Amino acid sequence: MRIRFLLFFLFSISFFSQAQLSDLARLDFTFIPNKGSDVEYTRSRFLINYPIKLKKEGEYVLLGIDYSNVHLRFKSDELPFERSLLNDFKLLDFTIGYTKPLNNGWRLGVRFQPGISTNLTAKNLNSNDLVFSGDVVFIKKFENDFDKPSRLIVGLSYSQNRGYVFPLPFISYYKKFRPDWSYNLGIPKTNLQYHLSDKHRFKLFGQLDGFTSNIQNGALVNGTDTAEIINMSIINGGLQYEYHFTNHLQLDLRAAYNFSLNNKLKDGSNNTLFTIDNDSRSYFRAVLRFKI
Repeated sequence: MRIRFLLFFLFSISFFSQAQLSDLARLDFTFIPNKGSDVEYTRSRFLINYPIKLKKEGEYVLLGIDYSNVHLRFKSDELPFERSLLNDFKLLDFTIGYTKPLNNGWRLGVRFQPGISTNLTAKNLNSNDLVFSGDVVFIKKFENDFDKPSRLIVGLSYSQNRGYVFPLPFISYYKKFRPDWSYNLGIPKTNLQYHLSDKHRFKLFGQLDGFTSNIQNGALVNGTDTAEIINMSIINGGLQYEYHFTNHLQLDLRAAYNFSLNNKLKDGSNNTLFTIDNDSRSYFRAVLRFKI
């Protein structure tokens, strides 16, 4: 238990950054094979953000859309629920963000994301399909050393459709301590980065991943209980390669080891009814992003 608790704080560190406000557009594909488990996981994601400059200096509003399709492919025919109800899930968030400069070099960033997370097996959406996410952060860049820039971010992040449905503190300290080395320490992001050149970079990273979604009309489990929520939570870490086509366009390729992976079916009171067997340790992800 202590090891898992420690891993949570060491590897919970990149979840907030996966929805980076610096990304203007992003294509994202994640794959977890079903080796050693009863389920294969794929997630395709598309995100677009549009910044709007306000009249006051340094103030911006950010509007965006974040869409994901999650597909689960079950290997076993003997699972105690109807697999067809849990094959596909749609996650859609509408982003409203705001940022402004504060005193003493600090900057405020706020984001609110109403949306839906559902398997869409019913004809219409209902209130249980609705979710929201929110972030409040304070950012300060230190410009005292041009060759070794650093940045501090503190705040709070919350989301109802990720794998961890509770508020996460956000504490991040970034520093480039050598011309070709930098690190980012904190919660919920950490990495050690090697800048091979302007185009090629490597990272050792840790992260949280997963999703939570409503099951419309429920899914009967073991013939007696009704699952209304599916939750998948992952703690992993691995190697990331970045190729920078330009200053604004880059490709990320990630391969990771899953330290913890849980797939749970829950009732409307968030009680676990069934845990889907998943011992897969492999995690692969590719991200193409256009950023500020």
